[in-house]
Amino acid sequence: MQSHRFIVVLLLLLLTTFSDALFRPVIRISPEKISSAAPWSFGSRKLRRDDGLYCESWKFSVESNDAGKWSTVPKRCEEFVKDYMTGYRYLYDSKVVAEDSLAFAKTVNISDDGMDAWVFDIDETLLSNLHYYAVHGYGSEAYNETTWDEWAELAEAPALPASLSLYKKIKQLGFKVFLLTGRSESSRNITVKNLLYAGYRKWERLILRGHSDQGKLAIVYKSEKRQELEAQGYRIHGSSGDQWSDLLGHAIARRSFKLPNPMYYIA
Repeated sequence: MQSHRFIVVLLLLLLTTFSDALFRPVIRISPEKISSAAPWSFGSRKLRRDDGLYCESWKFSVESNDAGKWSTVPKRCEEFVKDYMTGYRYLYDSKVVAEDSLAFAKTVNISDDGMDAWVFDIDETLLSNLHYYAVHGYGSEAYNETTWDEWAELAEAPALPASLSLYKKIKQLGFKVFLLTGRSESSRNITVKNLLYAGYRKWERLILRGHSDQGKLAIVYKSEKRQELEAQGYRIHGSSGDQWSDLLGHAIARRSFKLPNPMYYIA
């Protein structure tokens, strides 16, 4: 009888020990690793994180469209965005997107009717306006139409290297390329000049905002233009843009490819 009691007590002790181990939190934050840089609230607790970690998470939220509408880069992330945009990481991220785009493009069975299409946005997709944003805080300043127009008039924005390579290969595969931009029709000549300067050639059509398109949200305007292409019989297989408003809405491509851009948001 006593041996039975001993076994029961032993089992209870083992159960207590293992249950404590099983239900112990897997992720633990030691007090010495909690920085005093900036508070994040979780119920009654406040966790403090350094700016680098915060800005990495902010950028993820922006690129995944979880952040929704936002106006300017947070003050604490100005240097982070500058370092990202001027460093190797931005170019490498853009290269990976281009490689994924090309991998999909090669799977498309191009027909002989000439109606297989790919749609490209222009700014921060084909052309890089980094020289402009370097002077204007890498997105930390609010959009200024006057200074932007002055920059655009120069028609000196260089090509984003990975995008220029992708563009040429998309053309070689036999796609009809359409350039769909939020720029106004009044800027057609300088836009063409800049595209040629950057190395782009032989697009099927350059689509800009006409008078009736002014004031429309980008997502509405671009959806309507894609719908017009589909009504003309084009099959839009791929679409490339740095804004979610370049890609979402209706008449969307079979595959959409989002390029990185933590500098600004267009609805």
